[in-house]
Amino acid sequence: MKWRLATLALLLAITPVQAQWLDFRTPDIPRTADGAPDLSAPAPRTADGRPDLSGLWSVRNVTGSLLDPSRVHDWARTVMAEHEAGFFLDDPRFQCLPMGPGALGQSMVTRRIIQSPAVIAVLYDDLTYRQIFTDGRELESDPLPTWTGYSVGRWDGDSLVVESNGYNDRTWLHARGLPHSERLRVTERYRRVNFGLIEVDATYEDPDTFDTPLQVSLEWRLRADDEMLESVCDESSEGRSHWSGDISQAEAQVVEVAPEVLARYVGTYEGIWLGNLITVEVTVENGDLYLLRTPPYRLNANIESEKLPLVALSDTAFECICGLGFVFSGDENGMATEVAEVHVSGAWPFVRVD
Repeated sequence: MKWRLATLALLLAITPVQAQWLDFRTPDIPRTADGAPDLSAPAPRTADGRPDLSGLWSVRNVTGSLLDPSRVHDWARTVMAEHEAGFFLDDPRFQCLPMGPGALGQSMVTRRIIQSPAVIAVLYDDLTYRQIFTDGRELESDPLPTWTGYSVGRWDGDSLVVESNGYNDRTWLHARGLPHSERLRVTERYRRVNFGLIEVDATYEDPDTFDTPLQVSLEWRLRADDEMLESVCDESSEGRSHWSGDISQAEAQVVEVAPEVLARYVGTYEGIWLGNLITVEVTVENGDLYLLRTPPYRLNANIESEKLPLVALSDTAFECICGLGFVFSGDENGMATEVAEVHVSGAWPFVRVD
């Protein structure tokens, strides 16, 4: 936990400022009369007339049978239940491992598409990448299993159809812990509806995990006038317990905070994060500190957080299973006046309003 505390201290010592690149307006995109990106404008095309999928994208609105646990084999449901009981401690992301096919629907992951006639590259903010070859090659019939698999694409009118295989069995298909076997095969269809929207439909075939193909539909939204900041996972010699909301998993590192100290943090806080008004309500229940955020965290593209337990790293610094840190500061009497929500981008102050 020492490295996490050091990170919190370093971030809190720096006043959040907008870096120059974050103020840079994305060039060559249509804009409305007031200068805002016109995301409803027609989709762009490449020099060869194909739809251009290039851009910085985030995921919204994930639906489909892939999210229905009743559609998978008993062994997979058992594994999912074990992951949930352990507060998803074994998520590949939390072990600093690639997400593989699970990255497709992750809302907390930023991805950049770079398109050329022969290959399309998908870059992720955790410094991993995916290659989709569009040079006419076919998938290997007996591929060596890898984290991100092998992908080939072809154009069907204005839709890009991608077929993938060759995944190892160490990744999840979504953040709720659905496993898969090395027989997994995925078919994706991408259609850029307009400048700001790509619709994605994906079909998953894995006879070792589910009897019939499962499907998922999602939207990729363009992040205009934005930039992708790296989010690097760094394994700690103290283990991965800082990702877990299960206090018993991390009891060797957790600090006991006196009830009278926790009581000083109870209240409602407000602040601005990424231009949005955020409200944070802090409560104490059965001797533990809990946090409710409005708007809520999206733990993945389809699940929004509710009230989350906070694990104490010191009398003032806490963590939650949302992967963020929270540091309280107060007046001369110790009453909390502010809580800082610590992201990779810095510590964002929320001021007490009640």
